[in-house]
Amino acid sequence: MENLKSNVILDAKGLACPMPIVRTKKAMNNLGAGQVLEVLATDKGSKADMKAWAESTGHQYLGTIEEGEVLKHYLRKSSNDEVNEKKHPNVINNEELEKKLVANENIVMIDVREAAEYAFSHIPSAISIPLAELEERINELNKHEEIFVVCRTGNRSDLAAQKLSDIGFTNVINVVPGMSGWTGTTTGINK
Repeated sequence: MENLKSNVILDAKGLACPMPIVRTKKAMNNLGAGQVLEVLATDKGSKADMKAWAESTGHQYLGTIEEGEVLKHYLRKSSNDEVNEKKHPNVINNEELEKKLVANENIVMIDVREAAEYAFSHIPSAISIPLAELEERINELNKHEEIFVVCRTGNRSDLAAQKLSDIGFTNVINVVPGMSGWTGTTTGINK
């Protein structure tokens, strides 16, 4: 699946519990903040194990894709930007954004999470532009349109909103708390 980019692939096929988690922990320690790890495993119990381990360590479990006997687990390393102080002044909460979507308001929404995060679950009308690609894809956006920026917790979207405002975008709104608290409609793999 071409839209699922991972920074590192860990082969844990043929290993039984607890080895997939032991290897995942070691691989995660070598990743940079915000990077995505793809773990290939054949242990059926690894799906629950990966999710529980990620949640207990503060990393993000993105999801699992089954391809025959192989489970492809996707995890995102937690990053310091998720605890940074918010700076962008224009903010909207999830409920207000959902009202605009339900009212069919013509809005532009960009999702600045990693491609793998977006692939597993996103707001149907959101355009995927990962934060790392924002500057090179800026020409896809109109500086004068109202643009809503969403991520998982409101932190990467805050950075993206600041970046857009700094280069002349006039109506950028950060969505808080973002996908971690989104209760509206989503689409993605397995949806």
